[in-house]
This record gives sequence, C-alpha cells and structure tokens, in this order.
Amino acid sequence: MIALPSGVAPEAQRYAPLFGAPGDGAHLHLKDLEVYSGEEPPPGYSIEMEFEAVTRFADSLRLFRFHLLGNSGGGFVSVAYAGAHPERVLSLALFEPASIPGELSAEEAGMYRRLEDGLAGKSGPEFMRSFMTLQVKEGVEMPPAVGPPPPEMTTRQAGLAAMMRAFGQLPFDRERLQRCEFPVFLGDGELTGAHEETRACVLARLLPDVHIRRFAGVHHFVPPEEIYSPDHVAALQMLWARANEPVEV
Repeated sequence: MIALPSGVAPEAQRYAPLFGAPGDGAHLHLKDLEVYSGEEPPPGYSIEMEFEAVTRFADSLRLFRFHLLGNSGGGFVSVAYAGAHPERVLSLALFEPASIPGELSAEEAGMYRRLEDGLAGKSGPEFMRSFMTLQVKEGVEMPPAVGPPPPEMTTRQAGLAAMMRAFGQLPFDRERLQRCEFPVFLGDGELTGAHEETRACVLARLLPDVHIRRFAGVHHFVPPEEIYSPDHVAALQMLWARANEPVEV
C-alpha cells in the first residue's frame, strides 16, 4: 500500500501510527508529495506531476494494483489519482482530503474563498497559524507554538500554497468517481470545521462504495496517534481485508 501525506506534516511523521498495521504479507510504502521534492515547488507544478510520480513509485515497487492512503493535500491527490487511474487502486483510505477534484459546488467554492481570504497577505508562522485556525470549529484551541518552527516548514509553506493553486487547475470530471468500484473509507474529526461535512456529502453522492466515519475529539491538526487511533486503524484493516476478498463471478 502507498501512503501520501498531508501538506503540513512529512509522510514518516503523519503515518507513524500505521507502521505494522497492514499485517502479514503487506507493506506500507511512504511517498512524500512531489511539491516538496526540492527547496521550492517544481517549476510549473501541477497535480498531474503527482499522478506521474505515484505511478513511477508504484512501478518501481512492482505494484500494478495497490491500496492508496491520503491525508489532507495527499487526500486530494489520492482521490484524483483514484478517479484518473481506477485500474491501479485496490482500496482508497482518506482522512479529511483538502478538497475534492472537479468543479466545485457553490458551497465548496465559498469555503475555499474564505480560506484564501483568511490567508491573504500572511507568511511564516502567521500563515501556518491562520491556516490551522481557519479549519477547526469555533472555540477549538490550537496549542501554542513551542520554539521556532522546524526548518522544513519553510519549504512546506511554499509547497502548500502551490498545491492550493494547483487544485483548481486540474481538469477533472467528477463522474469518474462514480465508476470507482473499489471500497473507500473516509474519516474526519468532529472538531474540524463544517467544510469536512460538506466534502463528505459530496463524496457520498459520487462514490459507489464508501464508508464514512467521524472520530470524536479529533481535528485536522491533532498528533498522528490521535488521528490514527487503534479504532481508526482497525477500520482501515477491515477496508484492506474487504478489498482483498476475491470477487464472485
């Protein structure tokens, strides 16, 4: 299985609780997003670059079909990749994808504009603080920053901005998702903002086989072990087992 991280945390940090979760005979392969492949986003960065990189990565592992996991920005890439290349995907596991590819509804577009407006003119720690605060429910307290941000956060801020621009530039027909026959698990946290409920409703209408689960006491920016709790890991193991069952004909 291949895991793509969020736009904030590197893949090894984001998916640390899942090491060992796939079980016997399966392996978790971590792949960072191409937008973070250098000190600056690649020239002409696009989501199609992420598609090509996922395919190259899978081919290098000799995986024609694989389970795909995605969180936040990696969730957007995973949904889009699964719709563009359903023949490669055995199952899709998502936690709070940053957006859904394709033409946005009026409600989705309004949410995205509010996020862009809230981040306009901000940089450095102020950008990241605003990015986090805008995506949780009112009244949820974000932990204060302790010490200076790690050096890689400078790179990830630039990549995050580039990825957000690239979301709307991807040509994608949402009807592709209606032809995805593999099972999908979508998780979100009850403390994340209402935008996640909107996205869950959109995916529920589009995906033929999707199970949606809300996790109590969780939001987008809690530590990975709180997102991928034992309960969440058990749900993913059920997804992978079901995807591996032989299909009766």
